[in-house]
Amino acid sequence: MSDVTDTQTPDISAEPVETIADEEARTPSQLEEEGDIAADYIEELLDITDLDGDIEIDARGGRAYLSVTSSEDTNLRLLSRPETVNALQELTRIAVQTKTGSFSRLILDIGGSREARASELALLVDKAIERIEAGAVSAALPPMSSYERKLVHDVVSERGFSSESEGEGRDRHTVISRA
Repeated sequence: MSDVTDTQTPDISAEPVETIADEEARTPSQLEEEGDIAADYIEELLDITDLDGDIEIDARGGRAYLSVTSSEDTNLRLLSRPETVNALQELTRIAVQTKTGSFSRLILDIGGSREARASELALLVDKAIERIEAGAVSAALPPMSSYERKLVHDVVSERGFSSESEGEGRDRHTVISRA
């Protein structure tokens, strides 16, 4: 099995393993509450760090999404590094969980970090597909979060190939093969 490892980048959306109780669907009002709590937390962080940013809250797919953007040329890009976004997302989830008493699957995007990571994953998939088209039976991608694996599965499907997740815990990764 080929291993595509030349483009490993840090995980920006690590998610704990979910239990059956965590998978219960959130109501729109619960997601709105999560988003409001998260926005307050991030707003305080921006104030403390003296950074300007506009916060947008959205709910889709049973998750609250929080995007921080700036129309000005600010130092917001300092917070949009993958490791930083991952850490802030986890801290924000903890803040939400502390106030609501339930696990949050909130997704945080700072300065377009999610879109940038999705583009990186698409390139990673393209490299893996090139290896398969060159004769490999399959290509394994590096371990990544469930959110990132879902993005990868979607891209693989769009490209006309098949994929499945293998491994456990932090070693869980996607393997791509011909459909």
